[in-house]
Amino acid sequence: MELIPVIDLMGGAVVHARRGARAAYRPIETPLSASAAPQDVAEGLLALGTFRTLYIADLDAIAGAAGHDAVLEALAARHPGLALWVDAGEASPAALSRRVAGGPGRPVIGSESLADLAEAEAALASGAGLLSLDYGPEGPRGPGELHARADLWPEAVIVMTLARVGAGQGPDMERLSDILARAQGRRVYAAGGVRDVGDLHHLAELGIAGVLLASALHDGRLSREDIAAFMA
Repeated sequence: MELIPVIDLMGGAVVHARRGARAAYRPIETPLSASAAPQDVAEGLLALGTFRTLYIADLDAIAGAAGHDAVLEALAARHPGLALWVDAGEASPAALSRRVAGGPGRPVIGSESLADLAEAEAALASGAGLLSLDYGPEGPRGPGELHARADLWPEAVIVMTLARVGAGQGPDMERLSDILARAQGRRVYAAGGVRDVGDLHHLAELGIAGVLLASALHDGRLSREDIAAFMA
């Protein structure tokens, strides 16, 4: 199972994501970095282990404002062997094609950014992006049929339980089990709620392909030793 650190970008800084309440997000304070600057926080996270992928949520771009592609380009240049998964709210085939062709990063298609089923089908038609099935406190975000129909999903699917992000409540095992049962061999990634190495082992036993991590890395509940032992 792959471990994937996460950074959330807003206003040029990395912010502390908690329960999906984006209006309340503030620049992160972490022992891994002297500042909330994206390069500094990324360096602190990547020093914890031999990660292959970094997940980046460009929250300004998701909200329809100017995004952080210049930051992403700098990260890509500094870490040429690192895969970047980027949710920048891109939903149109043209925007996704631009991301695939020129980067930076591989696009993540968030269900919350999709207006309806037709837009979802058009966005997923190229097969270039990963799909994030987004769940807020109110339930599924985006077209309901997209959540219900596994035949629409690409080969890699992220289950993003926003209500558990930064909440320390543990992963949503019930939802993950349901999606795995319907995924027909697709790779399923868990996002939200991981507290410690015990949660990682439970997710691996469930058959999860990878897990997105932030809070448990910043507050030390997952140490370098935990990460090294698990990845070994």
